[in-house]
Amino acid sequence: MALKQTILTKEGMDKLNLELEMLKTVRRKEIAEKIKLALSFGDLSENSEYDEAKNEQGMVEARIAEVESILGNVVLLDEENLSTEIVHIGNKVSLKSLRDEKVLNLTIVGTKEVDIKKQKISDESPIGAAILGKQVGDIVQVEAPSGMSEYEILEISK
Repeated sequence: MALKQTILTKEGMDKLNLELEMLKTVRRKEIAEKIKLALSFGDLSENSEYDEAKNEQGMVEARIAEVESILGNVVLLDEENLSTEIVHIGNKVSLKSLRDEKVLNLTIVGTKEVDIKKQKISDESPIGAAILGKQVGDIVQVEAPSGMSEYEILEISK
């Protein structure tokens, strides 16, 4: 079974590489020190500090494996040659709600780069999936937990 490829922007890939470096150097060293300290307390059968440090080590090692897997199957988005004719991952999109006339300014990203605070939504989210492949002027219907909404695509940019 082939692993799913992950589409990332240069910024997203740099962020993951930085996280991986920090996990492998700083976090591993911190946890090794915690384990060393906990071992100095003696009896491991009742040593909660040791158990906690080992659990933390397991979580860090799992995250390292996950990040390495993502980076090993990454497709880097060519932002320079990104089209603005239709909506693609990497585009910034302005949408107008036909219900209340509010304008949303969103960036469509792969699932590993979602950041709601920065209006970065996944291509697999209800809105993201609905607007992929659409053009300026298109009306899209989005089924969300709050019900059906309609949006007009006002602008597509890089």
